[in-house]
Amino acid sequence: MWGWLLRRLGQVIPTLLILSILIFALQQLMPGDPALILAGEERGDARVLAEIRAELLLDRSLPEQYLHWLWRLLHGDLGFSWRIRLPVGELILEKLPVTLQLGLMAFVIAVIIGVPAGIVSAAYRDRPLDWVANAVSLAGISTPNFWLGIMMILLFSVELGWLPPSGYVPLTEDWRQSLLTTIMPAFVLGSGIAGVLMRHTRAAMIGALSQDYVRTARAKGLKERVVVAKHALRNALIPVVTLGTIELGRLLAGAVLTEQIFTIPGFGKLIVDAVFNRDYPVVQGVVVVTALIYVALSLIGDLLYMAVNPRLRVA
Repeated sequence: MWGWLLRRLGQVIPTLLILSILIFALQQLMPGDPALILAGEERGDARVLAEIRAELLLDRSLPEQYLHWLWRLLHGDLGFSWRIRLPVGELILEKLPVTLQLGLMAFVIAVIIGVPAGIVSAAYRDRPLDWVANAVSLAGISTPNFWLGIMMILLFSVELGWLPPSGYVPLTEDWRQSLLTTIMPAFVLGSGIAGVLMRHTRAAMIGALSQDYVRTARAKGLKERVVVAKHALRNALIPVVTLGTIELGRLLAGAVLTEQIFTIPGFGKLIVDAVFNRDYPVVQGVVVVTALIYVALSLIGDLLYMAVNPRLRVA
C-alpha cells in the first residue's frame, strides 16, 4: 500500500509541473495589456507604464517570468493581486470556505438523490419506477442551472417567502442562516449532478446484477435486497466513485453562473472578476488551487477504490 502510494505521489509531481506550464502559457493568450489597465488615467504616460511593467516583471522574457512565478509558487507564494493589492493566497483563503460549503452541500444532495435512484432504477428495470427515475434524471441533466435558479427564487423567495433570494452568511456567524442562504444554490448545482450519478449508477448496477456471482447469490435463496446491497452495489460503485470525484472537483472549482445568480462570493465570482480586470496572479492562483484539488481528489478516488473493492488491494 505504501509503495503504491509513493508511486502515485511520484506521478503527481510531473503532472503538476506540466499543469503549471499550461496555466502560465494559456494566461499569456489573454488579450489586453495589464499595465494599461492598472495605469488607469495615466495610461498615456510612458514612464508610468514602464514602472508598472518593471514592477510586475512584464518587461522580462516569458521564460524568466515563468521561472520567477514557479519559484514563488514552490515556496507557497501565489503572488499579489494587481487590482485589489492583496496577496492572492489571502483572497483564496477568504473565498475557499464559501465554495467548499456550497460544493460539499451540492455533492451531498446529488449523492442522496442520484445513487439511490440509480439503484432502484436498475433493480426495477423496465418498470414504472425505472421510467420515473429516468425521466427525473433527464430533467435534472437538461435543465439549465440559471433557469432553475431563477425559478426557485421566484417560488421559494418571492411567492412563499421561505428562503432568502440571495446573499451569503458564513457558518461561523450564523449556521442556520448560512444553510438557508446556500440550500437553494446547492440544490441547483446538485440536481444536474444527481441526474448524471443516477444514470451511471443504473448502468453499473445493471452490469453487476447480470454477473454470475449475483445469480449464485440468488440461487442460494438470499433476499433480493441483500443481493442488491451486499453483492451488486459494492462492485458497481467503482465507476460511480470515479465520476463522483470528478464532479466534486468541478463543484469546488466554482460554479460561475449559480454564484452570480445567488450572489455567492466564491471561487466563481473571484475568477470572473480577475479575468475581466486582467488580474493575472489571481487567475493563476485560482487555477493552480483548482488543479491541486483535482489531483488530490483523484488520489482520494484511488484510495476509495480499494476500500470499496478489496480485490484491488491484492492486485
